[in-house]
Amino acid sequence: MSWEVVIGLEVHVQLNTQSKIFCNCPTRYGAEPNRHTCPVCLALPGALPVLNAAAVDKAIAFGLAVGAEIHQRSVFARKNYFYPDLPKGYQISQYEIPIVGRGQLALTLADGTEKIVGITRAHLEEDAGKSLHEAFSAETGIDLNRAGTPLLEIVSEPDMRSPAEAVAYLKKLHALVRYLDISDGNMQEGSFRCDANVSLRRPGEPFGTRAEIKNLNSFRFLEKAIEYEMERQQDLLESGAEVVQETRLFDANKGETRSMRSKEEANDYRYFPDPDLLPLVLEPAQIEAVRASLPELPDARKRRFMEQYALPAYDAGVLTSSRALADYYEVVAEGVDAKLAANWIMGDLLGALNRSNGEIESCPVTAEQMRRLLQRIEDQTISGKIAKDVFEVLFEKGEDVDTIIERKGLRQITDVEAITKLIDAVLAKNPGQVADYRSGKEKLFGFFVGQVMKASQGKANPEQLNRLLRERLDNPS
Repeated sequence: MSWEVVIGLEVHVQLNTQSKIFCNCPTRYGAEPNRHTCPVCLALPGALPVLNAAAVDKAIAFGLAVGAEIHQRSVFARKNYFYPDLPKGYQISQYEIPIVGRGQLALTLADGTEKIVGITRAHLEEDAGKSLHEAFSAETGIDLNRAGTPLLEIVSEPDMRSPAEAVAYLKKLHALVRYLDISDGNMQEGSFRCDANVSLRRPGEPFGTRAEIKNLNSFRFLEKAIEYEMERQQDLLESGAEVVQETRLFDANKGETRSMRSKEEANDYRYFPDPDLLPLVLEPAQIEAVRASLPELPDARKRRFMEQYALPAYDAGVLTSSRALADYYEVVAEGVDAKLAANWIMGDLLGALNRSNGEIESCPVTAEQMRRLLQRIEDQTISGKIAKDVFEVLFEKGEDVDTIIERKGLRQITDVEAITKLIDAVLAKNPGQVADYRSGKEKLFGFFVGQVMKASQGKANPEQLNRLLRERLDNPS
């Protein structure tokens, strides 16, 4: 009997508030070490935490977006453990009563099937600092700029049964927190990272012993880490050994996980309510105010794109994969064919951004310029082929579409008489091919099209060219 993998994810989302969760220190990334600190986040005697209201609203927004129960009363607790970059010797978190209760996230997998992953809880907590090793020899540097940064920890149910499902869940969650504008989701800077709980069992049997893989900050690393862990645990189980419950790290260079420490249980952290923080009590009006401020969510927007723009599910899914991309598409599609806009954005635009490692938010081609380019195709000022040349200049230099067309002399030839003259010249130069075509070799039609296009420097209107050429070849005068 084969083994079945059971996966649950704990995702740490850094909330994009201006200040930390319990003090006024800024959360900006990239400052000199230990510049964004104060008595509160350094845990100096007598300093008291004060809860950041913006972090609370962002947690509520997430809970509403996943259809979760919002607890009107939640409690902050002290999670006690020692780590060099944890100034207090404990982390302020939520344990027994989190702000967000059970919810769910709907996934569309690669084969088109739908899957629901349960969300157990989402709770507010503060981040620890950062240990620095690279710039030191036999020493460790401590940077406490990150200490106290607000996090929303989102804990899933163990509902995923393959690395691909885990990646699909993490990508959907990543898109959602960016749609809601509660996090920038920057995985390289640690704003969005996850721990994966992985175990194996025989199908239908109780859950096996799990290992937790810590601090995965890319979709690819998540997939590779789970794949390795599945093989490691399978080898152990099939050799008669036991899987040990522990915390492991993923070595991206070696493509393997390695043991970090034995896995702590909740009682090892000695949770107790933080005496410096009162219970968080939410008024219904506050929850409703956050609900009213929510943007159109990805699933709803996908459905609308399919209905309003008559797009297939795949196209609508790609175009609503990020809020910025969906906004861009809607500007482009205003006044041009919706499918044409989708094809150009998913193909040429996203391809160019991928090659340049760019993001839609900083795209050099504005949505208005992209729309104008497609309008010039539709009004037959340029052909689709010429439009690709214009797009390259547009992407590289950001010039105006019409300026590029005029400066490079790219206007399409639509004059019937001019195209006919080009056709007649090509046919006169190739009498043998003309005779062969008229004797039944119809594949030569493409040859003539190519020759006329070459003679026109690619400017002849393709539709008119094909029609006029067919008339000339089939009706010799």
